[in-house]
Amino acid sequence: MKDLTLKALGLAEAPRDHPLLYPGGWPRDSGLLDGDRLLPLDVFVHPDRTAVLAVGSNASPAQLRHKMAEFGITSPIPMVRARVTGLDVGVSAHVSRLGYVSASPFDAPGVVRELFVTWLDDEQLAVVDASEGVPLPNGNFHRAWLPAPEVRVEPAPGVTLPGVYAYVNRHGVLHDGTGVPRTHPGQRSLLSELLVGSARLRELFGITPEEFCARARADRRLCEQGTRLFKDEKLVTTSGLERYTEGGG
Repeated sequence: MKDLTLKALGLAEAPRDHPLLYPGGWPRDSGLLDGDRLLPLDVFVHPDRTAVLAVGSNASPAQLRHKMAEFGITSPIPMVRARVTGLDVGVSAHVSRLGYVSASPFDAPGVVRELFVTWLDDEQLAVVDASEGVPLPNGNFHRAWLPAPEVRVEPAPGVTLPGVYAYVNRHGVLHDGTGVPRTHPGQRSLLSELLVGSARLRELFGITPEEFCARARADRRLCEQGTRLFKDEKLVTTSGLERYTEGGG
């Protein structure tokens, strides 16, 4: 019988422990996360649960397992690979205390991505909300309802969800130099590009991605300085999804 443990599947390392691996390993197919196993899944819509789109490390089974274990939650989580039209994966305009610069969605009409929908019960949803700093004002993300057809989520052929929740960064996203949101290329590439482009960022976080992660993990105030620096150096733009957040921003 095939070994379905996260380790055997190459999905056991969580970005919170290995920040340069962010967003972590994503499954190839839909699955049911049950402890340290990812089991086959053939039910792709769960009306009794909340559909939350994962654009970063929440699509990493190891990261989700870590989050749940902190609160003693052991109930399984359906993770459904879905075709998503209308948004893309950008770069959050803040430095995480976990040592990386995370992902956040941005409005991208016509763009099609393969992303994961996590179907969370109330207890699981509360844990993920807390990990993203929801509710505000002290957190970095809004949990926003993205309705169809503006964002089209198809968990199976011929099936479209009426909408889905996603975590939208309250600081905005980083742009590509022209004002257009940049896509997240993975942590090592992203940090290398950011450090090359900003002397002030190098002063704060060092000259290599490894130094950046080590310093960020050790100093909450430094992360706050880095977040302010993104804004001060005019690297930040809106995601285009602010209209879906409570209060519009």
